[in-house]
Amino acid sequence: MSKVLWNSLLVSPAVLASALVGATLGSGVAGSEAIASEIPADWMPTAQANEFAQPTEFSASGVDLTGAIAQVQDAPSATETANILQQLTEYGSEANSGLITQVTSVSQLRDVQPTDWAFQALQSLVERYRCIAGYPDGTFRGNRALTRYEFAAGLNACLERINEIIAAQIEGVLGRDDLITLQRLVEEFGAELATLRGRVDALEVRVTELEANQFSTTTKLFGESIFALSLAEGGNSVGGETDSGVQFGTRTRLAFVTSFTGNDFLYTRLQINNLDAFSGTNTFTPEGDLKFGVGPYASGSTNVELDWLAYETTVGNARVVFLPVGGIVADFASTITPLDGDGGSGALSRFGTRAPIYNMVEGSGIGLNFDAGPAEVSLGYLARNAGTPTRRNGLFDGAYGALAQVVFKPVTGLQLGLTYVNAYRTDMATGSQLATPVSSLAPPDGLTTISNAYGVQLGYDTGTFAFGGWAGYTNARILDQGLKGDLGIWNWAVNLAVNAGPPGSQFGLVVGMEPRVTKDNFNGALEDPDTSLHVEGFYQYQLTENIAITPGFIWLTAPDHNDLNDDVVIGTLRTTFRF
Repeated sequence: MSKVLWNSLLVSPAVLASALVGATLGSGVAGSEAIASEIPADWMPTAQANEFAQPTEFSASGVDLTGAIAQVQDAPSATETANILQQLTEYGSEANSGLITQVTSVSQLRDVQPTDWAFQALQSLVERYRCIAGYPDGTFRGNRALTRYEFAAGLNACLERINEIIAAQIEGVLGRDDLITLQRLVEEFGAELATLRGRVDALEVRVTELEANQFSTTTKLFGESIFALSLAEGGNSVGGETDSGVQFGTRTRLAFVTSFTGNDFLYTRLQINNLDAFSGTNTFTPEGDLKFGVGPYASGSTNVELDWLAYETTVGNARVVFLPVGGIVADFASTITPLDGDGGSGALSRFGTRAPIYNMVEGSGIGLNFDAGPAEVSLGYLARNAGTPTRRNGLFDGAYGALAQVVFKPVTGLQLGLTYVNAYRTDMATGSQLATPVSSLAPPDGLTTISNAYGVQLGYDTGTFAFGGWAGYTNARILDQGLKGDLGIWNWAVNLAVNAGPPGSQFGLVVGMEPRVTKDNFNGALEDPDTSLHVEGFYQYQLTENIAITPGFIWLTAPDHNDLNDDVVIGTLRTTFRF
């Protein structure tokens, strides 16, 4: 709200007073022309100006409006005055609002008493000049303590209508009695107008202070902090005895979201993550790694780093995302699963969050998403070490992942996705050690592979619950000298999400097989001997709008797809703060 509102409340009685004074002088046409000359031409739409183009004469006896004339201020524009009633109604309302429609009688406004003189006076003016608006049910819907202020806004609408008539010089429309009635109404509601002026001034002081101290006019800050208490319990394994230490740490993110045009977004995210991967010291396999922890076999840190940088805009009907740092498929394509919360919500594990095929496309590059009839098409290319311009690195000579995906949406809530990924020196970052040859084998750089991966994702969301799943096959060709050959890797999962409890609360379940090498051409030397199942359950309880608590578990049978390993159970309590 600004001084425009107050100015509009003051200028109307002033112009009205000018009309009466002109009539008192008995100057006929000359007097009306003098009044009209004081009002800017753009106060009234062109169509109305043409309609009311004929000159008119006013004849009325004198009325003393000296006090009102003293209040004259600069007149607002037509655009500003057109919003006055809506602004004042919003200021006094109790949050409920509806579409404003024109009414033709004050008697339709139930919160104005018909026994009041003001009611009867305004009723006559409204029915003559059709100059007040209300809500469809016949009320202003304001806070009842502010009804007089709302009524004053209605009065102001009539004053503005009279100004238009004066400016257009419409002959024989305005009568002296109407002008005197308006004068009396202005005097009777003077206290309300003065109070509104005080409130407007107070609000302007607050707005000025906020503008002077605001962080940015184009940027908003969002934050997420995860407190995680986790424990991995198991027995003997091929890699050693499962470490059963309790882990407590955090992943905290601060994201700056900037928009320059209103149709684009620049995302800048800082992160610290001191949650070590269980694969490094506990389970000795990428199976079961938590999504909110660091990557396979990695150690966490409290160092602040630029975790994600992206710029999103639209080109025609396509959404284009440029990703210099930390890009993932979910930045530009649908992953379909209802449990994809990127670690802060939804599934607890990396495997349960989204289909492993998407983990092969991460880094720096570009993504594209657009609708093609009943389908959604996504294309993307991301390189792991694009910022390092050395041999076997950079945007095109190093590790990369390229994705093409089509998602069909035949009916509301149903999605079917077909995904293809071509990748070099990347893997799915979850599954057995043999199924993650880049992450797990021949450290520190892993084996050199080129992969072709194919995935099918299905999801159906009713609004109350959602279910779906995926199946994926990857052919990974090892290119290292002395170890060349192909690996056939399968994975699958089914999932369920049910809204239960307070809004935002959710029960989730995932059952599946993490990536497993089912075939090789090394006489079985690189095949996983057995089959492991991944069973994950959690309940996300939305404690408040900004705090969610999620207890859950992950049960791995025959970890690393090897019956020689005892089952592993991972329990975790995730608390997510968002601000």
